[in-house]
Amino acid sequence: MTTTEPNEPDETGMTPDEKRRDQLLAAPDAVESDAAPRIEVTERDGVTRVDIRDDAPVRPGGDEEE
Repeated sequence: MTTTEPNEPDETGMTPDEKRRDQLLAAPDAVESDAAPRIEVTERDGVTRVDIRDDAPVRPGGDEEE
């Protein structure tokens, strides 16, 4: 497996973000909002943190209105 820098095109000529969008929009009845980012990834001092974006339409943990 080859690795590329984030958002650098690989041998297909597509960046990881472009591949993600392409795959998410390939589903039947997919709409542009299906490909919207839902997480934020930050790296600091060798630690990687993954957070759910505040504006993500779907969040883990179920429905808060219950």
